[in-house]
Amino acid sequence: MKIPNRLQPLVDDGLIDEVIRRLKSGKEADVFIVRCNKEIRCAKIYKEAEKRNFKQAIRYQEGRKVRNSRSARAIKKGSKFGRAQKENTWQKTEMEALYLLAQAGVRVPQPVIYMNDVLVMEMITDEAGHAAPRLSDVTLTAKQARADHQLMINYAVRMLCIGLVHGDLSEFNILMDNNGPVIIDLPQVVNATTNRYAQSMFERDIHNISRYYSQYAPELHSSTYAQEIWELYQSGMLTTDSVLSGQFIRKASCADISTVLAEIHITSEEHQQQLMSHKKIKP
Repeated sequence: MKIPNRLQPLVDDGLIDEVIRRLKSGKEADVFIVRCNKEIRCAKIYKEAEKRNFKQAIRYQEGRKVRNSRSARAIKKGSKFGRAQKENTWQKTEMEALYLLAQAGVRVPQPVIYMNDVLVMEMITDEAGHAAPRLSDVTLTAKQARADHQLMINYAVRMLCIGLVHGDLSEFNILMDNNGPVIIDLPQVVNATTNRYAQSMFERDIHNISRYYSQYAPELHSSTYAQEIWELYQSGMLTTDSVLSGQFIRKASCADISTVLAEIHITSEEHQQQLMSHKKIKP
């Protein structure tokens, strides 16, 4: 097939020997199957911000730390250089998260190299060596659903123990190989400490997972792991060995006005960005 322009530099440098085919096109990236020497890998080409269809991206980027002070100032000002640095931070986040999660015992693809807005990583395959199916395309037994659900809950706990929340977890970004589920798609991962929306994102992640597995094991639908886990996290008592019951009674509390105001502020910023984007593309 014709080599995509963004992959050509990696081919020229000998990092990719062959582009085999497109694997998928998603809301934030296109993924190609490539050959690197004798290894078959995936090359993820991130879409530019204006072409990326990731809703409410501002919420995911809140609280991300930029190590370079000049870049941080530029991002805050919204200059051309700042926008480029913000985009670079969005893309590098996935590679960094993959390394951290693998070290924490969470099954994710092994990253190989990041270059020119392209992330080359391990390709997750089935027993025949083909691209592994998504969880949404697999039929499970009740026993397997319960076991895999517990494993995914454990992965979520391990992520939270190192301060990370996936933020967009569902049956569509989990692959299934012979050893079980593998979590993918992490450019939107959020910091559990500095992002004010981390708790709601975490609860949504767990709800999505429990809802999906409950079609095979109905009792999982009423579980409340998210609230139980988050309370342990906030109290500083969450560990990878925490014993969970899956049942939690939420205490009555007043509405968090600051969070509501923040929601309004973020929504306003997103609307302004959309207006500016429309102005830029007018002839």
